Amino acid sequence: MSEDEATRITTPKITELEAEVVVSRGQLASTVDALAERLDPRVQKDKLVADGKRLVFDATDAAALPEDRSRARKIFAVAGGVAALVVAGIVRKVTR
Repeated sequence: MSEDEATRITTPKITELEAEVVVSRGQLASTVDALAERLDPRVQKDKLVADGKRLVFDATDAAALPEDRSRARKIFAVAGGVAALVVAGIVRKVTR
């Protein structure tokens, strides 16, 4: 088999593989971009602030859905309990 014949036989396969590599690189690049944005501290901070505002709204506003109001109040109750335990632990440790 001459070199010309080997090139003709493998060229479509090589072209197909090169096309797959290009597609894979594009998918990988978009995945990395999405992860970078999702992990950006500013984006995380903005999301936490928005979630906190929504939680306060749900807990305090009469316009909130009853199930959202109940959920928000439970979250605040648990958070208050945890905060009280932490403060009690700190006070106990300091007074020893």
